[in-house]
Amino acid sequence: MPIHNKLVRDRIPDIIELAGKESKTRILNDDEYMQELRKKLGEEYEEYLAAENAVAAVEELADMLELIYATAAAHGATPHQLDMIREEKAKKRGAFDEKIFLIEVVDD
Repeated sequence: MPIHNKLVRDRIPDIIELAGKESKTRILNDDEYMQELRKKLGEEYEEYLAAENAVAAVEELADMLELIYATAAAHGATPHQLDMIREEKAKKRGAFDEKIFLIEVVDD
């Protein structure tokens, strides 16, 4: 029986049960949850980097976005608040649409 010891999506225990298997789970406390969210986000980032095509990359980005929303909620922010902060930063500093790569800043 494989041991996973990792944060999973809410419906995973139901999916395991529908497959005729049994899972053992527990509910994390707030500190554990934040730690596991960060760890899971790192795992999904690594999977994104390893994606071999655009479809797989977008799937991993969707997983990362779900984790970003969950992490924002754990910090007390809604997806809407998160997006408003993103938009404000884009107004002040720009987005990444122009593909600008900074090589150096010359200091006189």
